[in-house]
Amino acid sequence: MRGTFLNLTAAAALAMALSVSAAAAQKKYDPGATDTEIKVGQTVPLSGPASAYATIGKAQAAYMRMINEQGGINGRKINLIQYDDAYSPPKTVEQVRKLVESDEVLLTFQIIGTAPNAAVQKYLNVKKVPQLFAATGAAKFTDPKHYPWTMGFNPSYFVEGRIYGQYILKEHPNAKVGVLYQNDDLGKDYLNGLKAGLGDKAAKMIVAETSYELSEPTIDSQILRIRDAGADLIFSAATPKQAAQAIKKIAELGWHPVHILDINASSVGAVMKPAGLEASKGVISVGYVKDPADPSMKDDPGAQRYHAFMAK
Repeated sequence: MRGTFLNLTAAAALAMALSVSAAAAQKKYDPGATDTEIKVGQTVPLSGPASAYATIGKAQAAYMRMINEQGGINGRKINLIQYDDAYSPPKTVEQVRKLVESDEVLLTFQIIGTAPNAAVQKYLNVKKVPQLFAATGAAKFTDPKHYPWTMGFNPSYFVEGRIYGQYILKEHPNAKVGVLYQNDDLGKDYLNGLKAGLGDKAAKMIVAETSYELSEPTIDSQILRIRDAGADLIFSAATPKQAAQAIKKIAELGWHPVHILDINASSVGAVMKPAGLEASKGVISVGYVKDPADPSMKDDPGAQRYHAFMAK
């Protein structure tokens, strides 16, 4: 899965960052670090509407075990503590407080999701606990002036949205655009980026904007509104569950718009297969890492190491 491979890269970056910190450390450490251990905390949506992302946390836990089997970081073993937050911000707050105040982790690593990260950003910065590689591309996580203890990881959602806008102007200059977006910083950043890419043509080209809440069981009504507005191109700024629902509903309607999908929801395993591979044909998205499921990657050394790791 593309997202899993991406987050293994983040785990490798964590190992490098901790290695530098450990090398310079003295005998007195912050909570969560000793001569033998580095305690790291993470929340993962093991359940709930974004549970497709659970595979990221599982792969990262396996990667940490591999690092420990190889001797850890300068002799220190990584103790990764994971809690399920169901992609629910109030639950994220509860679990992160537990990680900081009870488990006394040195840092949080790759908390998954825009809304969950937003819910704990201020708290972690007040506590001066690193919010390392927050798994989101929302703009608010690259604000070192106000949140110096936060470091984002994903490429900018705004920039990605702008790329789609520029693509539409070039390839579909007469398109009537409908936008489906998640009603949080993820969806809003994508929407604003798309409008920036379309420039002064945005107001004329976008014929429908409709949002959804993560708690909604389906987004069928939103898809119908976009279709009924006369859109012939749809941009889904969504997470896996709703993206799969959108693909499936569009196919059921016999509607054939150009469909652009954000990278968070472009997984074959988590989105395309549940929606139906036939229905998913023609969906357009972007990528910025190697896809280990791509047959052209079968002889790539990095992909081969990935497959060996996953097999173990």
